[in-house]
Amino acid sequence: MESAGLKLGVDGVLAELATLAKISEAEPPVVTRVVFSEADLHARAYVKRLCIDAGLTVHEDAVGNTFARWAGSDPGLAPVGTGSHIDAIPNAGMYDGCVGVLGGLEAIRVLQKLGFKPRRSIELVIFTAEEPTRFGIGCLGSRLMAGVLTAAQALALRDKEGHGLDELRARAGFTGSLASVALTTGRFHQFVELHIEQGPLLEQDGIDIGLVTHIAAPASVRIMLEGEGGHAGGKLMPGRKDALTAAAELILALEAAAKSSGAIDTVATVGVCDVFPGAVNSIPSRVRLETDIRDTDGTRRDRVLAVLQATCNEVALRRGVAISAEMVNADPPATCDPAIVTAMEEAAKAAGKTCKRMVSRAYHDTLFMARIAPVAMLFIPCRGGVSHRPDEYASPEWIGSGIHVLARTLATLAS
Repeated sequence: MESAGLKLGVDGVLAELATLAKISEAEPPVVTRVVFSEADLHARAYVKRLCIDAGLTVHEDAVGNTFARWAGSDPGLAPVGTGSHIDAIPNAGMYDGCVGVLGGLEAIRVLQKLGFKPRRSIELVIFTAEEPTRFGIGCLGSRLMAGVLTAAQALALRDKEGHGLDELRARAGFTGSLASVALTTGRFHQFVELHIEQGPLLEQDGIDIGLVTHIAAPASVRIMLEGEGGHAGGKLMPGRKDALTAAAELILALEAAAKSSGAIDTVATVGVCDVFPGAVNSIPSRVRLETDIRDTDGTRRDRVLAVLQATCNEVALRRGVAISAEMVNADPPATCDPAIVTAMEEAAKAAGKTCKRMVSRAYHDTLFMARIAPVAMLFIPCRGGVSHRPDEYASPEWIGSGIHVLARTLATLAS
């Protein structure tokens, strides 16, 4: 499997990525594809056509997760899986998720052209709604596949306009029981996801391939603070119950807890701070915070959560404000399968690519696939570590390296 023979395939993938990027709800170079939107459905149709053209058998489940299978010589064996997502948050770029889908398809096409005959089938998966844009929860399709999200919980999901998942998936042409989306352990023999790093380390170190050993998982907490409003000039400082200044204490305490965890892999973010009434001359009476706390070690992350809860209790008592904290989700981190990581490392060396072991601080569909199969992830560099922006970029050389190593890895796992 020579790199030179792979180059023409990379040129084709670049053209396919560019075509997919144009299927967007926004003007180029911005990519916006919210799940079940017109752009999302057109993008799905485009990728399905590519899969069918490659001789793959395509089917979809009740929520739109798409499976494209290259049949192996022993159909009784569980397949090896690869893939990612093609939905995109508003004002995104063209590589996040899409490199894993189109790169996974190209890895299969490369093996086909080389005359490789897999023993196990190789199945490309395009996951529904990896991004949380529409329903406020990430990895919707893979959560359902792994049984982490029940059908009843999924049916309760609503978008900002109040439309339910059932209504929107039916409108998109996906029917059947959501309970049928869940897969049993053993449905996949192994699963590998190719993805841009979404961080700067590989580019900084001049490394071609990242071998992911652990995937961090988020805990999301929604915090409501209720104080007392009033005129900014008429209410004296000693008697104030300012919800925003109380929220500021929580934000700084959360930052301090993450910084003092003893590990660089602990991160905490307050990404939403809604203030009511939002007038310059009115004391804030109500604040809503939404937090994201991540780590590759669940116990360490939970210690930060405990600090946050203790701080909520202390600040509420001292400041005379009401504070409630609701756990939105707390997913366990995933450890990648050592045998797959070793197979990826050997594939990288055989391809003449430099590689390093690393963790994924962003989470992906593979985090939930880890509940039902041994998994791993292959990272390629992205310029400046930039992602979720229109200037997100991965060079042809980086993409080619990822496809080359993925193809070799799939060949090993499917043999």
